[in-house]
Amino acid sequence: RQDPHGEAGVVAIFAGKLLKRESCTIYGTGMQTRDFVYVDDVASAFVASIENGDGKLLNIGTGTETSIQYLYEEMAIASGIESDPERGEERSGEIERSSLDPSLAEKILGWTPQTSLRDGVHSTLEWFKSKKEETS
Repeated sequence: RQDPHGEAGVVAIFAGKLLKRESCTIYGTGMQTRDFVYVDDVASAFVASIENGDGKLLNIGTGTETSIQYLYEEMAIASGIESDPERGEERSGEIERSSLDPSLAEKILGWTPQTSLRDGVHSTLEWFKSKKEETS
């Protein structure tokens, strides 16, 4: 899991802030894309690679680019938040697009991601809520 108090890991940062009803900041346009894959899907890929991987390097992802803006919107809806994010200056060195091609993982491991972004967001927020309740 990502650290909601760090500078990297937008899912964790948004989750931490949204659950505290704090505003989130999107840097730049928000149209930067990432390939968000749910942790359970990554774990199943690891298991499949132990069983069938033969030491090959494989991309584990969804193959789908999701903008930071869209991620925020999905997380805000799942959190019951109706406010727009704050906007920050574009960060120097920001990667504009990032997506992985998981086709080799499917071919070699028989693996494909099973969790949609929406379901993954919901499950991730529930996990963060449970951790918050444990420490309260």
